[in-house]
Amino acid sequence: MTAQNILMKIGNGTMRFLLRSPIHKLVSGNTMLVTIKGRKSGKAYTTPVNYVQDQNVIYVTSQKERTWWRNLRGGAEADLQLRGQNIRVTGEVVEDEPGVVTQLAAYLTKVPQYARFYGVSLNEEGKVNLEDIAKSAKNRVCILFKIPG
Repeated sequence: MTAQNILMKIGNGTMRFLLRSPIHKLVSGNTMLVTIKGRKSGKAYTTPVNYVQDQNVIYVTSQKERTWWRNLRGGAEADLQLRGQNIRVTGEVVEDEPGVVTQLAAYLTKVPQYARFYGVSLNEEGKVNLEDIAKSAKNRVCILFKIPG
């Protein structure tokens, strides 16, 4: 196990603890827990992720090399712990590059302060650079969680 993997396990464990605790408000404004069942194993996997919410859709991005999101391919149910509330949702993965560009642009338009973490620059008006988004999209997937109702 690499040092990076060890740090990630510690960080994820800490975030899971915080998000499940009474002091979740410290981090739950932009971080939530996603619980997904493995398609083959049936085992529940829980991971903390950053998110942006737009009404009844929650946007999440992940690096392609990560594996947690793969169980959502083709659409699947997931449980979110969102701002202290447990919510059953349907998740959908966007993997095709044009779709990722579109969704990543929507995500970063809502939170332009995250652009630098994606290697995306902003123009003088604070709008995201689409060429940078296209480069970043090559290594990413977008996940959309739809809240019922």
